[in-house]
Amino acid sequence: MDYKIEFTNKEITPWAGLLMLKKMLDKMDFDSCLEGLDLPEQGSNRGYSSAQLIKQFMTSVWCGANKFEHTEVTRQDEVIRQFWGFERMAGHKSFQRLFNKFDLATNQKVFTALYQWFFKNLQFNNLTLDVDSTIHTRYGTQQGAKKGYNPKKPGRLSHHPLMAFVAECKMVANFWLRSGDSYTSNNIEAFLDDTFEKLQGKKVGLFRADSGFYDKKVLAYLENKSINYMVAVRLYAPVQQLIASHKTWLRLSDGVEVAESVYQSPLWNTSRRIVMVRQHIPTRPKATGRSLKLFQEEGIYKQYRYSCFITNLDLPCEQIWTLYRQRADAENRIKELKYDFGSDSFNQQSFYATEAALNFVMMAYNFISLFRQVVLGQKVHQQMKTLRYNVFAIGGYIVKNGNQRILKLSLAMKRREWFTGLWMNNNSIKTPLSFTF
Repeated sequence: MDYKIEFTNKEITPWAGLLMLKKMLDKMDFDSCLEGLDLPEQGSNRGYSSAQLIKQFMTSVWCGANKFEHTEVTRQDEVIRQFWGFERMAGHKSFQRLFNKFDLATNQKVFTALYQWFFKNLQFNNLTLDVDSTIHTRYGTQQGAKKGYNPKKPGRLSHHPLMAFVAECKMVANFWLRSGDSYTSNNIEAFLDDTFEKLQGKKVGLFRADSGFYDKKVLAYLENKSINYMVAVRLYAPVQQLIASHKTWLRLSDGVEVAESVYQSPLWNTSRRIVMVRQHIPTRPKATGRSLKLFQEEGIYKQYRYSCFITNLDLPCEQIWTLYRQRADAENRIKELKYDFGSDSFNQQSFYATEAALNFVMMAYNFISLFRQVVLGQKVHQQMKTLRYNVFAIGGYIVKNGNQRILKLSLAMKRREWFTGLWMNNNSIKTPLSFTF
Protein backbone atom coordinates (compact mmCIF):
# COMPACT_ATOMS: atom_id res chain seq x y z
CA MET A 1 0.00 0.00 0.00
CA ASP A 2 1.31 3.43 -0.92
CA TYR A 3 1.30 6.33 1.54
CA LYS A 4 1.36 10.07 1.29
CA ILE A 5 2.50 12.48 3.98
CA GLU A 6 0.72 15.40 5.62
CA PHE A 7 1.61 17.63 8.55
CA THR A 8 -0.13 18.58 11.76
CA ASN A 9 0.16 21.94 13.50
CA LYS A 10 0.03 20.32 16.93
CA GLU A 11 3.30 20.61 18.85
CA ILE A 12 3.95 17.00 19.86
CA THR A 13 6.81 15.79 22.04
CA PRO A 14 8.21 12.27 22.04
CA TRP A 15 9.23 12.78 25.71
CA ALA A 16 5.96 13.50 27.52
CA GLY A 17 6.88 11.08 30.33
CA LEU A 18 9.55 13.51 31.50
CA LEU A 19 6.82 15.56 33.12
CA MET A 20 6.81 13.05 36.01
CA LEU A 21 10.50 13.65 36.60
CA LYS A 22 9.95 17.39 36.44
CA LYS A 23 7.18 17.11 39.03
CA MET A 24 9.57 15.30 41.39
CA LEU A 25 12.08 18.14 41.01
CA ASP A 26 9.33 20.64 41.76
CA LYS A 27 8.53 18.75 44.97
CA MET A 28 12.19 19.08 45.93
CA ASP A 29 12.11 22.81 44.98
CA PHE A 30 15.00 22.45 42.57
CA ASP A 31 14.37 25.95 41.22
CA SER A 32 15.11 27.50 44.62
CA CYS A 33 18.27 25.43 44.85
CA LEU A 34 19.54 26.77 41.51
CA GLU A 35 18.67 30.32 42.50
CA GLY A 36 20.76 29.92 45.65
CA LEU A 37 23.84 28.64 43.83
CA ASP A 38 26.59 31.12 43.00
CA LEU A 39 26.35 30.39 39.28
CA PRO A 40 28.33 32.40 36.71
CA GLU A 41 26.38 35.36 35.36
CA GLN A 42 25.45 35.63 31.71
CA GLY A 43 27.05 38.54 29.91
CA SER A 44 24.11 39.56 27.70
CA ASN A 45 20.64 40.66 28.73
CA ARG A 46 19.37 38.58 25.81
CA GLY A 47 21.20 35.50 27.05
CA TYR A 48 19.61 32.56 28.77
CA SER A 49 19.64 32.34 32.54
CA SER A 50 22.18 29.94 34.04
CA ALA A 51 19.36 28.06 35.78
CA GLN A 52 17.56 27.47 32.46
CA LEU A 53 20.72 26.24 30.77
CA ILE A 54 21.39 23.74 33.57
CA LYS A 55 17.82 22.42 33.50
CA GLN A 56 17.77 22.17 29.71
CA PHE A 57 21.20 20.52 29.65
CA MET A 58 20.11 17.86 32.14
CA THR A 59 16.83 17.34 30.26
CA SER A 60 18.80 16.73 27.07
CA VAL A 61 20.93 14.14 28.88
CA TRP A 62 17.77 12.38 30.07
CA CYS A 63 16.55 12.37 26.45
CA GLY A 64 19.72 10.61 25.30
CA ALA A 65 22.25 13.36 24.52
CA ASN A 66 25.83 12.23 25.14
CA LYS A 67 27.65 15.04 23.36
CA PHE A 68 27.08 18.78 23.36
CA GLU A 69 25.87 18.64 19.76
CA HIS A 70 23.23 16.11 20.79
CA THR A 71 21.64 18.56 23.24
CA GLU A 72 19.85 20.03 20.22
CA VAL A 73 17.38 17.16 20.83
CA THR A 74 15.36 19.48 23.09
CA ARG A 75 15.83 22.76 21.25
CA GLN A 76 12.78 22.43 18.98
CA ASP A 77 10.58 20.66 21.54
CA GLU A 78 7.74 23.08 22.30
CA VAL A 79 6.14 20.84 24.93
CA ILE A 80 9.34 20.55 26.97
CA ARG A 81 9.70 24.33 26.71
CA GLN A 82 6.25 24.68 28.23
CA PHE A 83 7.02 22.08 30.92
CA TRP A 84 9.82 24.26 32.23
CA GLY A 85 8.22 27.60 31.43
CA PHE A 86 11.12 28.82 29.28
CA GLU A 87 10.54 31.72 26.87
CA ARG A 88 12.77 30.07 24.26
CA MET A 89 15.12 27.12 24.04
CA ALA A 90 18.90 27.33 23.92
CA GLY A 91 21.28 25.71 21.46
CA HIS A 92 24.28 23.59 22.38
CA LYS A 93 26.81 26.42 22.18
CA SER A 94 24.99 28.20 25.00
CA PHE A 95 25.77 25.31 27.34
CA GLN A 96 29.41 25.36 26.32
CA ARG A 97 29.68 29.11 26.92
CA LEU A 98 28.16 28.69 30.39
CA PHE A 99 30.50 25.90 31.44
CA ASN A 100 33.50 27.82 30.13
CA LYS A 101 32.82 30.38 32.87
CA PHE A 102 33.46 27.80 35.60
CA ASP A 103 36.87 27.72 37.25
CA LEU A 104 38.29 25.84 40.23
CA ALA A 105 36.75 28.14 42.84
CA THR A 106 33.36 28.22 41.10
CA ASN A 107 33.25 24.43 40.82
CA GLN A 108 34.07 24.07 44.51
CA LYS A 109 31.38 26.53 45.63
CA VAL A 110 28.62 25.45 43.24
CA PHE A 111 28.95 21.69 43.53
CA THR A 112 29.53 21.59 47.27
CA ALA A 113 26.25 23.47 47.70
CA LEU A 114 24.45 21.38 45.06
CA TYR A 115 25.45 17.98 46.48
CA GLN A 116 24.66 19.19 50.02
CA TRP A 117 21.20 20.30 48.93
CA PHE A 118 20.58 16.98 47.18
CA PHE A 119 21.60 14.74 50.07
CA LYS A 120 19.81 16.96 52.59
CA ASN A 121 16.59 16.01 50.76
CA LEU A 122 17.21 12.30 51.45
CA GLN A 123 16.48 10.63 54.76
CA PHE A 124 19.11 7.95 55.23
CA ASN A 125 22.29 7.53 57.21
CA ASN A 126 25.07 5.05 58.02
CA LEU A 127 25.93 4.56 54.37
CA THR A 128 28.50 2.53 52.43
CA LEU A 129 30.91 4.67 50.41
CA ASP A 130 32.58 3.10 47.38
CA VAL A 131 35.46 5.01 45.81
CA ASP A 132 36.73 4.22 42.33
CA SER A 133 38.46 5.82 39.37
CA THR A 134 37.94 5.46 35.64
CA ILE A 135 39.54 6.45 32.34
CA HIS A 136 38.07 8.97 29.88
CA THR A 137 39.98 8.71 26.61
CA ARG A 138 40.47 12.01 24.79
CA TYR A 139 41.18 12.59 21.10
CA GLY A 140 42.20 16.24 21.26
CA THR A 141 44.49 18.49 23.27
CA GLN A 142 42.12 19.37 26.10
CA GLN A 143 43.60 20.72 29.32
CA GLY A 144 44.64 17.89 31.61
CA ALA A 145 44.50 15.28 28.85
CA LYS A 146 47.78 13.40 29.31
CA LYS A 147 49.26 9.98 28.71
CA GLY A 148 48.77 7.61 31.60
CA TYR A 149 47.30 4.22 32.39
CA ASN A 150 44.81 3.49 29.62
CA PRO A 151 44.29 -0.27 29.12
CA LYS A 152 41.78 0.04 26.26
CA LYS A 153 43.63 2.75 24.32
CA PRO A 154 47.32 2.50 25.28
CA GLY A 155 49.25 5.67 24.52
CA ARG A 156 46.13 7.81 24.08
CA LEU A 157 45.63 11.00 26.03
CA SER A 158 43.05 10.73 28.77
CA HIS A 159 41.52 12.14 31.95
CA HIS A 160 41.47 10.02 35.10
CA PRO A 161 38.40 11.01 37.17
CA LEU A 162 37.95 10.04 40.82
CA MET A 163 34.43 9.15 41.95
CA ALA A 164 32.57 8.27 45.16
CA PHE A 165 29.26 6.38 45.25
CA VAL A 166 26.66 5.78 47.93
CA ALA A 167 26.20 2.05 47.46
CA GLU A 168 22.76 1.60 49.04
CA CYS A 169 20.92 4.15 46.90
CA LYS A 170 23.19 3.92 43.82
CA MET A 171 24.06 7.62 43.73
CA VAL A 172 27.15 9.69 43.06
CA ALA A 173 28.50 11.41 46.18
CA ASN A 174 31.42 13.19 44.54
CA PHE A 175 33.25 13.59 41.23
CA TRP A 176 36.67 15.08 40.58
CA LEU A 177 38.20 15.34 37.13
CA ARG A 178 41.96 14.68 37.12
CA SER A 179 44.72 14.70 34.55
CA GLY A 180 45.41 11.46 32.72
CA ASP A 181 48.77 10.85 34.40
CA SER A 182 47.31 10.90 37.94
CA TYR A 183 47.89 7.80 40.04
CA THR A 184 44.68 6.18 41.29
CA SER A 185 44.99 7.33 44.91
CA ASN A 186 46.47 10.77 44.16
CA ASN A 187 45.06 13.42 46.51
CA ILE A 188 42.66 10.89 48.04
CA GLU A 189 42.61 12.54 51.48
CA ALA A 190 41.44 15.88 50.03
CA PHE A 191 38.89 14.06 47.88
CA LEU A 192 37.46 12.24 50.89
CA ASP A 193 37.36 15.45 52.94
CA ASP A 194 35.42 17.06 50.11
CA THR A 195 33.11 14.04 49.84
CA PHE A 196 32.25 14.12 53.55
CA GLU A 197 31.55 17.84 53.29
CA LYS A 198 29.18 17.23 50.39
CA LEU A 199 27.41 14.47 52.33
CA GLN A 200 26.99 17.06 55.10
CA GLY A 201 27.17 15.04 58.27
CA LYS A 202 25.76 11.74 57.05
CA LYS A 203 27.58 8.89 58.73
CA VAL A 204 29.79 6.65 56.60
CA GLY A 205 29.47 3.17 58.07
CA LEU A 206 31.79 1.44 55.60
CA PHE A 207 34.42 2.48 53.05
CA ARG A 208 35.31 0.11 50.18
CA ALA A 209 37.93 0.46 47.48
CA ASP A 210 39.93 -1.66 45.06
CA SER A 211 43.68 -2.25 45.13
CA GLY A 212 44.38 1.09 43.45
CA PHE A 213 43.73 2.62 46.87
CA TYR A 214 45.92 0.15 48.76
CA ASP A 215 48.09 2.82 50.30
CA LYS A 216 49.18 3.40 53.88
CA LYS A 217 48.00 7.02 53.73
CA VAL A 218 44.48 5.87 52.81
CA LEU A 219 44.35 3.37 55.67
CA ALA A 220 45.77 5.87 58.17
CA TYR A 221 43.26 8.51 57.06
CA LEU A 222 40.31 6.15 57.56
CA GLU A 223 41.58 4.98 60.95
CA ASN A 224 42.03 8.56 62.12
CA LYS A 225 38.41 9.20 61.10
CA SER A 226 37.27 5.98 62.88
CA ILE A 227 35.71 4.71 59.63
CA ASN A 228 35.27 0.99 58.97
CA TYR A 229 36.98 -0.05 55.77
CA MET A 230 37.89 -2.88 53.45
CA VAL A 231 40.49 -2.29 50.76
CA ALA A 232 41.74 -4.85 48.24
CA VAL A 233 45.44 -5.67 48.61
CA ARG A 234 48.04 -5.55 45.89
CA LEU A 235 49.84 -8.89 45.81
CA TYR A 236 53.33 -7.60 46.46
CA ALA A 237 56.04 -10.13 47.31
CA PRO A 238 55.53 -9.99 51.14
CA VAL A 239 51.79 -10.63 50.68
CA GLN A 240 52.45 -13.58 48.35
CA GLN A 241 54.85 -15.03 50.88
CA LEU A 242 52.25 -14.68 53.62
CA ILE A 243 49.64 -16.48 51.48
CA ALA A 244 52.04 -19.27 50.53
CA SER A 245 53.03 -19.87 54.14
CA HIS A 246 49.45 -20.04 55.37
CA LYS A 247 48.30 -23.63 55.89
CA THR A 248 44.81 -23.42 57.40
CA TRP A 249 42.01 -22.59 54.98
CA LEU A 250 38.26 -22.72 55.63
CA ARG A 251 36.10 -24.14 52.81
CA LEU A 252 33.07 -21.97 52.01
CA SER A 253 31.77 -23.75 48.92
CA ASP A 254 33.05 -25.80 46.02
CA GLY A 255 36.32 -24.24 44.99
CA VAL A 256 36.28 -21.32 47.47
CA GLU A 257 38.35 -21.16 50.65
CA VAL A 258 39.12 -18.31 53.04
CA ALA A 259 41.68 -17.58 55.73
CA GLU A 260 42.85 -14.64 57.78
CA SER A 261 46.01 -13.42 59.41
CA VAL A 262 47.70 -10.34 60.82
CA TYR A 263 49.90 -8.55 58.33
CA GLN A 264 52.35 -5.68 58.63
CA SER A 265 53.76 -4.29 55.43
CA PRO A 266 57.43 -3.26 55.52
CA LEU A 267 56.14 0.29 54.91
CA TRP A 268 53.69 0.32 57.85
CA ASN A 269 54.29 1.11 61.48
CA THR A 270 51.45 -1.14 62.65
CA SER A 271 49.89 -4.49 61.79
CA ARG A 272 46.39 -4.94 60.36
CA ARG A 273 43.92 -7.73 59.73
CA ILE A 274 44.15 -9.37 56.30
CA VAL A 275 41.47 -11.65 54.87
CA MET A 276 42.61 -14.04 52.12
CA VAL A 277 40.44 -15.82 49.56
CA ARG A 278 41.54 -18.50 47.12
CA GLN A 279 39.46 -19.99 44.32
CA HIS A 280 40.21 -23.32 42.70
CA ILE A 281 40.50 -22.69 38.94
CA PRO A 282 39.51 -26.21 37.72
CA THR A 283 36.34 -25.97 39.87
CA ARG A 284 35.68 -22.29 39.13
CA PRO A 285 37.06 -21.50 35.62
CA LYS A 286 35.85 -17.88 35.85
CA ALA A 287 37.46 -17.30 39.24
CA THR A 288 38.59 -13.73 39.89
CA GLY A 289 41.83 -12.77 41.56
CA ARG A 290 45.54 -13.09 40.84
CA SER A 291 48.05 -15.89 40.66
CA LEU A 292 51.12 -16.00 42.92
CA LYS A 293 53.85 -15.15 40.43
CA LEU A 294 56.58 -15.74 42.98
CA PHE A 295 55.56 -19.38 43.11
CA GLN A 296 54.39 -19.93 39.54
CA GLU A 297 56.73 -22.91 39.14
CA GLU A 298 55.08 -24.77 42.02
CA GLY A 299 52.10 -26.75 40.78
CA ILE A 300 49.72 -26.27 43.70
CA TYR A 301 49.74 -22.49 43.38
CA LYS A 302 48.93 -22.65 39.68
CA GLN A 303 45.56 -24.14 40.57
CA TYR A 304 44.31 -21.09 42.49
CA ARG A 305 43.52 -17.43 42.09
CA TYR A 306 43.94 -15.27 45.17
CA SER A 307 42.32 -12.10 46.54
CA CYS A 308 43.19 -10.32 49.77
CA PHE A 309 41.57 -7.52 51.75
CA ILE A 310 42.83 -5.29 54.53
CA THR A 311 40.02 -4.44 56.96
CA ASN A 312 39.36 -3.21 60.47
CA LEU A 313 36.02 -5.03 60.66
CA ASP A 314 35.53 -7.96 63.05
CA LEU A 315 33.12 -9.79 60.76
CA PRO A 316 33.73 -13.41 59.68
CA CYS A 317 35.87 -13.88 56.58
CA GLU A 318 32.92 -15.05 54.50
CA GLN A 319 31.00 -11.83 55.22
CA ILE A 320 34.06 -9.72 54.42
CA TRP A 321 34.33 -11.38 51.03
CA THR A 322 30.59 -11.08 50.38
CA LEU A 323 30.54 -7.40 51.32
CA TYR A 324 33.53 -6.62 49.18
CA ARG A 325 32.11 -8.35 46.11
CA GLN A 326 29.11 -6.01 46.31
CA ARG A 327 31.53 -3.17 45.63
CA ALA A 328 31.59 -4.34 42.00
CA ASP A 329 28.29 -2.49 41.59
CA ALA A 330 30.32 0.73 41.46
CA GLU A 331 31.70 -0.54 38.14
CA ASN A 332 28.12 -0.87 36.88
CA ARG A 333 27.45 2.75 37.86
CA ILE A 334 30.51 3.91 35.93
CA LYS A 335 29.45 1.93 32.86
CA GLU A 336 25.93 3.34 32.99
CA LEU A 337 27.29 6.87 33.34
CA LYS A 338 29.44 6.36 30.25
CA TYR A 339 26.97 4.52 28.02
CA ASP A 340 23.67 6.16 29.02
CA PHE A 341 24.73 9.60 30.28
CA GLY A 342 27.75 10.35 28.10
CA SER A 343 30.08 11.03 31.03
CA ASP A 344 33.15 10.33 28.89
CA SER A 345 31.89 12.35 25.90
CA PHE A 346 31.01 15.78 27.31
CA ASN A 347 34.38 17.50 27.18
CA GLN A 348 35.68 20.96 26.35
CA GLN A 349 39.06 22.59 25.96
CA SER A 350 38.92 24.01 29.47
CA PHE A 351 39.60 21.48 32.25
CA TYR A 352 37.21 23.11 34.73
CA ALA A 353 34.51 23.58 32.08
CA THR A 354 34.61 19.83 31.48
CA GLU A 355 34.51 19.14 35.21
CA ALA A 356 31.51 21.43 35.59
CA ALA A 357 29.58 19.77 32.76
CA LEU A 358 30.33 16.30 34.14
CA ASN A 359 29.20 17.22 37.64
CA PHE A 360 25.84 18.27 36.21
CA VAL A 361 25.79 14.90 34.42
CA MET A 362 26.38 13.25 37.82
CA MET A 363 23.46 15.18 39.27
CA ALA A 364 21.27 14.20 36.32
CA TYR A 365 22.17 10.59 37.14
CA ASN A 366 21.31 11.09 40.83
CA PHE A 367 17.88 12.45 39.97
CA ILE A 368 17.19 9.39 37.82
CA SER A 369 18.32 7.08 40.62
CA LEU A 370 16.02 8.90 43.02
CA PHE A 371 13.15 8.77 40.51
CA ARG A 372 13.55 5.00 40.21
CA GLN A 373 13.14 4.57 43.94
CA VAL A 374 10.56 7.13 45.09
CA VAL A 375 8.31 7.30 42.01
CA LEU A 376 8.72 3.98 40.20
CA GLY A 377 9.42 2.03 43.39
CA GLN A 378 11.64 -0.38 41.49
CA LYS A 379 13.38 -3.23 43.25
CA VAL A 380 15.23 -4.13 40.04
CA HIS A 381 17.68 -1.51 38.81
CA GLN A 382 16.65 -0.66 35.25
CA GLN A 383 19.25 1.18 33.25
CA MET A 384 18.57 4.63 31.89
CA LYS A 385 18.16 3.39 28.32
CA THR A 386 15.34 1.14 29.55
CA LEU A 387 13.64 3.95 31.49
CA ARG A 388 14.04 6.26 28.53
CA TYR A 389 11.91 4.08 26.30
CA ASN A 390 9.57 2.55 28.89
CA VAL A 391 8.74 5.65 30.91
CA PHE A 392 9.89 8.87 29.25
CA ALA A 393 9.41 8.16 25.53
CA ILE A 394 5.66 8.79 25.41
CA GLY A 395 4.15 10.95 22.71
CA GLY A 396 2.07 13.87 23.94
CA TYR A 397 0.85 17.38 23.35
CA ILE A 398 -0.63 20.15 25.48
CA VAL A 399 -4.13 21.60 25.21
CA LYS A 400 -5.81 24.30 27.28
CA ASN A 401 -9.14 24.07 29.03
CA GLY A 402 -9.78 27.52 30.42
CA ASN A 403 -6.82 28.32 32.68
CA GLN A 404 -5.82 24.68 32.98
CA ARG A 405 -3.26 22.99 30.77
CA ILE A 406 -3.81 19.32 29.96
CA LEU A 407 -1.12 16.98 28.69
CA LYS A 408 -2.63 14.55 26.21
CA LEU A 409 -0.68 11.30 26.13
CA SER A 410 -0.47 8.74 23.34
CA LEU A 411 -0.34 5.58 25.41
CA ALA A 412 -1.66 2.08 24.77
CA MET A 413 -4.83 1.28 26.69
CA LYS A 414 -3.22 -1.46 28.78
CA ARG A 415 -0.50 0.92 29.99
CA ARG A 416 -2.75 3.81 31.01
CA GLU A 417 -3.62 2.44 34.44
CA TRP A 418 0.09 1.88 35.14
CA PHE A 419 0.96 5.45 34.16
CA THR A 420 -1.91 6.88 36.21
CA GLY A 421 -0.63 5.00 39.23
CA LEU A 422 2.83 6.51 38.80
CA TRP A 423 1.30 9.95 38.41
CA MET A 424 -0.64 9.60 41.66
CA ASN A 425 2.44 8.23 43.42
CA ASN A 426 4.38 11.27 42.22
CA ASN A 427 1.71 13.60 43.60
CA SER A 428 2.04 12.03 47.05
CA ILE A 429 5.79 12.66 47.38
CA LYS A 430 6.81 14.59 50.48
CA THR A 431 10.24 15.98 51.31
CA PRO A 432 12.65 15.14 52.78
CA LEU A 433 12.38 11.97 50.70
CA SER A 434 12.61 8.70 52.61
CA PHE A 435 12.99 5.25 51.15
CA THR A 436 14.28 1.85 52.10
CA PHE A 437 17.29 0.17 50.53
